[in-house]
Amino acid sequence: MGKVNARSRRWWPGPSKQRARLTLDMIDPTAGSMDAELLSESRLVVEPGVAARVSAVAAPVLQQLGYRLVRIRISGEAGCTVQIMAERPDGTMLIDDCEAVSRALSPVLDIADPIDRAYRLEISSPGIDRPLVRRSDFERYAGHLVKVEMAVAHQGRKRFRGTLAGVESDKVRIRRDDAPASEEADVLLTMEDISEARLVLTDELIAESMRRGKAAERELKRELGIEPPQAPHAKAQQKKPAKKTAKIPVPKSTKQHRLAAGRARRGDIDPTEGD
Repeated sequence: MGKVNARSRRWWPGPSKQRARLTLDMIDPTAGSMDAELLSESRLVVEPGVAARVSAVAAPVLQQLGYRLVRIRISGEAGCTVQIMAERPDGTMLIDDCEAVSRALSPVLDIADPIDRAYRLEISSPGIDRPLVRRSDFERYAGHLVKVEMAVAHQGRKRFRGTLAGVESDKVRIRRDDAPASEEADVLLTMEDISEARLVLTDELIAESMRRGKAAERELKRELGIEPPQAPHAKAQQKKPAKKTAKIPVPKSTKQHRLAAGRARRGDIDPTEGD
């Protein structure tokens, strides 16, 4: 039986040749339930080599479970690690989701055996500074800062950094932040020629992710019927209507006020009053 380490938010599925690490990152959740069209949307940025073999095994399993493959990365640090990034079509990926993916995917990978050595399996969410692999990713994060590395050079260069300025047909527009005055700042990059594109961590991106994350958490709790009742002291207090009081006319002149007060004490009649 796996266990959750609350401090590090990692889940270990017990002894085997593979261990799954579940990383709960703040990602970019969007409103709405699972969309079949988003679920079946193909990735335009894909991995080569051994990672592609793992992708061929993992992607159909993930889709059957209701998740989308984001990225697969294989590293040799501290042994071999296979990192599989996944998400729901709405962008969410919780610890329970990671556990479900790990339990379903581990035996399939054992049978398919796309890697010829022992490895550690890591299931995680995309994170805030996430990779962009689908057309909908580039559309969703328009206006944010990105780093792009090309598999095929564009105008003699392979690396670009700038603001996502929209998607046009099969290309993404990047407004470079390092373009000299003599060069055009905007470039159009073919998405299928991109080897890696990911968001750059900025204050704006963090703030937006936190806002969307809290909104998604509240929505999930409401759907599950576990939204805690609002504390009595937190309920919005209805403002009581202000009591209407008769307005007392204020004399325009202090001298007039003194004269009127004196006549009232003497019982004199105001000569300005008519019949």
